[in-house]
Amino acid sequence: MTDSPTICFHCGEPVPRGERRTVTVDGAEHPVCCAGCEAVATLIAGTGLTDFYRFRTATSGQPLDEPPEEWQAYDRPENQREFVRQLDQTRREAVLLVEGLTCAACGWLIEHVLSRVDGVAEIRVNPATGRAHVRWDVSRVPLSSIFRNIAELGYRPHPLTPEEAVPAALRERRRALKRIGVAGLAMMQVMMYAVALYAGAFQGIEPVYEHFLRAVSLVVTTPVVLYSAQPFFRGAWRDLRARRPGMDVPVALAIGGAYAASVWQTVTAGGEVYFDSVTMFVFFLSVARYLELTARQRANATNDAVGRLLPGTALRTGPRGEERVTVNRLQPGDRVIVRPGEAVPADGRIVDGSSYLDESMLTGEPTPVRRGAGEAVVGGSVNTAEVLTVAIERVGAETTVAHIRRLLERAQNERPPLARLADRIASHFVAGVLLIAATVAAVWLAIAPQHAFEITLAVLVVTCPCALSLATPTALVAATGRLVGLGLVVTRARALESLARVDRLVLDKTGTLTEGRVRLTAVATPGRLPAPESRAVAAALERHASHPIATAFREDDDGRAVTDLQSIDGAGIEGTVDGRRFRIGRPAWAAGIDDSAGDDGRIALADGDGVQAWFTLADPPRAEAAEALSALRELGITVHMASGDAEGVVRELGATLRIGQAMGRMSPAQKLDHVRELQRQGHVVAMVGDGVNDAPVLGGADVSLAMGSGSDLAQNSADVVLTSSQLTALPEGIRHARRTLAVIRQNMAWAIGYNLLAVPLAATGMVAPWMAAIGMSASSILVVLNAMRLTRGGRDTAPPPCPLPRPVASASGGVGGTL
Repeated sequence: MTDSPTICFHCGEPVPRGERRTVTVDGAEHPVCCAGCEAVATLIAGTGLTDFYRFRTATSGQPLDEPPEEWQAYDRPENQREFVRQLDQTRREAVLLVEGLTCAACGWLIEHVLSRVDGVAEIRVNPATGRAHVRWDVSRVPLSSIFRNIAELGYRPHPLTPEEAVPAALRERRRALKRIGVAGLAMMQVMMYAVALYAGAFQGIEPVYEHFLRAVSLVVTTPVVLYSAQPFFRGAWRDLRARRPGMDVPVALAIGGAYAASVWQTVTAGGEVYFDSVTMFVFFLSVARYLELTARQRANATNDAVGRLLPGTALRTGPRGEERVTVNRLQPGDRVIVRPGEAVPADGRIVDGSSYLDESMLTGEPTPVRRGAGEAVVGGSVNTAEVLTVAIERVGAETTVAHIRRLLERAQNERPPLARLADRIASHFVAGVLLIAATVAAVWLAIAPQHAFEITLAVLVVTCPCALSLATPTALVAATGRLVGLGLVVTRARALESLARVDRLVLDKTGTLTEGRVRLTAVATPGRLPAPESRAVAAALERHASHPIATAFREDDDGRAVTDLQSIDGAGIEGTVDGRRFRIGRPAWAAGIDDSAGDDGRIALADGDGVQAWFTLADPPRAEAAEALSALRELGITVHMASGDAEGVVRELGATLRIGQAMGRMSPAQKLDHVRELQRQGHVVAMVGDGVNDAPVLGGADVSLAMGSGSDLAQNSADVVLTSSQLTALPEGIRHARRTLAVIRQNMAWAIGYNLLAVPLAATGMVAPWMAAIGMSASSILVVLNAMRLTRGGRDTAPPPCPLPRPVASASGGVGGTL
C-alpha cells in the first residue's frame, strides 16, 4: 500500500518527492511544494496576516512565475491609456480584473498585502466580481510592482478593458448555467424515482426496491449539493463568519439539513427522504439567481458596450503618408481619416470635410447629426456619409467614452438608500426566520415529532428572503441601463429615488434652455476704442472663460496677452490687456452704471475712462424646449428658471416658454438660496445646469442634472448627466424613475405579502418542502421578471401625482424615505 502524497500547505498541490521545504505558521511547521509557495507563505506569516489561512475556503494558487517584462510593459504610458486614469501629477487610478479569487479571504489577503506597499493609497477588492480598484502614487511605486505583488500571491491580474470584461461575464454565465444544468438533470431523474417511492407508499413496495431507489436518489443528488449548491454554502459561511446572517443562511440550512437527514434515513432504512425537494430547491433558486445575474450583466453590458464603441485601429495621416495604427498609439495632435461606416477613434475636431455622424449610443438620438470643419466630434460616433479628417484632442482615459464609463461604474457600485433599507430588512428578516423555524420545530416536536423535521424544513425554505433582497437592486440596475439608452447617465444610484419624487425643477438658461451658441449681433463704441479693437480686447479677456458667452468672441481672438486675470461669479471678468485694465460683464459691475431700469442683456467693456463698447448678444432657445417643458408640466412639476443673464432677456424667454417664475441677474449663491427656500417649503427640487458656476447649486439640490455639453465640474457635481442634447430626455427620465419606484414598491409588497401568507401555511403543515421550494423560487423569479420590465420602453399612462412625500435626510447624508 502506497503512502498518500504530502499536500502543500499554501496551494494544495502534491509536494514533490525529496522536497523538504517547510514554513512556520502560528508556531507549527507545514510542508510546501516549491520556493514560490515558501516565499508567499513566509511573507503572509511575516506580515502578521496568518488569519488568511484560517478564513480561506479554498487553497491558493501557486505563485505565477512570470518574466519581469510582462508586468513592466504596463509601466509604459501608451499601455495605460485604456484603463488608467490620471488624478493629478503623480496619483493614478485603475480597475483590474483578478483571476483566481475564490472567497472573501482572497480579497482580504490582497487588500492587506498591497495596503502595506509604499505608494499604494487605496486598494478595494470585490471577490464577487473579480475586480480590484487601486489608487497609487507613480513617483513611489510603478504599476508593474502592483501587478507583481498580486501575481506573487497566486492570482493573475489583468487590466480591466472591454476586451477583458466580456470573457469574464461569459465565464460567469457559463458557470451558472453548468450548475443549473446539473441541478435540472438531477431534479428530473430524482423526481422519477420519487414518483415510484410515493406510489409505493400508498400501494406497497418491496423493501429492496425502496432502498435501491433511495440509494440511486442519493447518488444523483450528491453532485447537486456538492457542486450546484456550492455558492449558497459559501455565501452562508461568509455571512456567519461576518456575524451578519444573510439570505444564504436559511438556504444552506434547508439544503444541508434536508440532504443530511435524507442520507441518514437512506443508510438506516428509516423514514422520509427529501432528495426530490433538495434538487428542486437548488434548481429553482439557481434559475432565480441566474435571472438576477442576467439583469445585472445587462446593465454592465451597457457600460461595456460604451467602452467598445471605439474601434481597434485608426487610419493616421502625416508627412509620411497614411498608416493603419492601433488606437492606443494615437496622440493628441495626430490627424486621422474617418471613412463612411467607420467610428471616430477618439475625441477630436474636424479639420477637413463635413458629414453626418451617428451619435445614438452616446446621446440616445437616432438621427445622425451634421458636423463640419471646426466642430468637435466624440470618439465612438459613426461616420455615415463623407470622408472626414479629424485632429485628435483627447485619447485613452481622457475621452468622453471613458468618462461615461467611470460615471456608470460609480453609480452601479453605490448602494442607494432603498437598497440599504431592503438589506437591513432582509438581515432582520433572516434572524426572524431562524427564530420562527426554531419555534415551529419546538412546537411540532411536542405535538407530532414525526412531522417536526418536514414542517421546519418547509418553513426554512418558504420564508427565504431572496425576493426581499432582490426587489430593489435588480430594479435599480435594470433602470440604470435603460436610462443610458434614453440619453441619461445616472452617476449616483440615489438619484433615481430623488428624481421620482421631484415636484420642482430649476433650470439655468444659457446652454440649458438655449442652444448655448451665443452670437454677437451688434457692437456700439461710445468711447475711443474702435469696434475691431474692442472685440479683440473682449476676446482676450473671455479666452479662458467657460461660460457660453465666451464663444461669441472667439473669431476675434488675435492671441494678445492678458495678465492679472480675475473672474467674478455673476458679474464678469477683468484683466490687463496692452497695459490697460479692462472689465467686461454686467454694466453695473464693469462701469458702475445702474441698468436696473432697462436691463436689455447688453454687456459692457469698460476701463478707467468709462464704457468703451456695448455688446449685444443673442442665444436662441432649443427647438424642443417648449415640448419638454410641456411634458414636465403634465407630470405635475413646476418649472423655475434661474439665470445670471439680464432680467429683460430672462423674462422674455420665460414668456416664450410659459415659465411662471423666470428670475434673472442671479449669482450662484442666490440660485442656491432659491433652491434652499423651495426645500424649506417641503418641495423636492431638481436643478439642471451646464456651467462651472452651476456646480454649487447642483450640489445643493435634491437631485442635479448636468447637460452633456457642459463643463466637467458641472458633470462631476451632478447626479445625472444628459448625454443627449435633447431636453425631451428629461421628462422621459423622470417618468422612468417613477416607473422604477413603482416597480420597487410592487416587488417589496409582493415579497412581504408572500412571506406573510406563506409562513402560517408552512408552520401549520399545509405546505410540503417541495411546494415551498417552488413557491420561494417562483417568488424570486417574479420579482426579477417584474424588474426586467424596466429595460423596455413604454410610458406610464397614469404617473403618480405631485407633490410626492419629501424624503427624509439620513444620517449618512443620503436620501431615505418610506416605500
